Amino acid sequence: MSLRGVLLGGIVAAGLGLSGAGVTAALMDVPQDAVPVQDPVGDALRAKAAQTAPAPAPAPTPQPLTPPAPTVPVQDIPAGTTSLTVVEPTPQEEVPEDGEEIAEEETTAEATVEEPTSTVRRRLPVALVQAIDKTTAETMQFEVEVGGRPVRFSKNLIFKVRACEVSGANELTEDAIAYLEIGVQPRSAQPSNEARQVFKGWMFASSPSLNGLEHPLYDAWVVGCKNR
Repeated sequence: MSLRGVLLGGIVAAGLGLSGAGVTAALMDVPQDAVPVQDPVGDALRAKAAQTAPAPAPAPTPQPLTPPAPTVPVQDIPAGTTSLTVVEPTPQEEVPEDGEEIAEEETTAEATVEEPTSTVRRRLPVALVQAIDKTTAETMQFEVEVGGRPVRFSKNLIFKVRACEVSGANELTEDAIAYLEIGVQPRSAQPSNEARQVFKGWMFASSPSLNGLEHPLYDAWVVGCKNR
């Protein structure tokens, strides 16, 4: 094989490699359709939180307390005495035996403050998102991979997830937090056209209305985080 053929083959191979990388990058930017999924763990947690608290036990009926009668020491009453004089006992001071003083034991209890274990929030690779199309009443719960391909819901709404975290063991409430970027782009739009961004920020599964999507046609919120 001549030198010219070798050079041409190398140029063709390099061109194919660059085109393959370009195609892969382009496919990563193309939104994929949302697929409904089930979240039995999240549904169980939400059902448990929605249960009403048990009714408190009735308070016991207070019973009247009768104070005990004072104890009066009985003394011999001489004959001819018509009145009874009640003699209250004189409190006696405790006298130490053999002249030894009673030592008071002073107990100094040092309060031991246990610091809560610092637990870092766990980041999971998949976010669970739920969305509603107000015009068609279509609702769906679907997965969006963190840093992966965008997911399209109801033809126009596109989701990207940058992070998904669950609360640590030392936090008071169990929660899932995800950073989402949501845009609107019709399916018929050219691939080169970027989606019009309508939301960017953190969403909280425990408080969907705290920082949710505000759009006249769609509602969307994060439900939880999970492993692949």
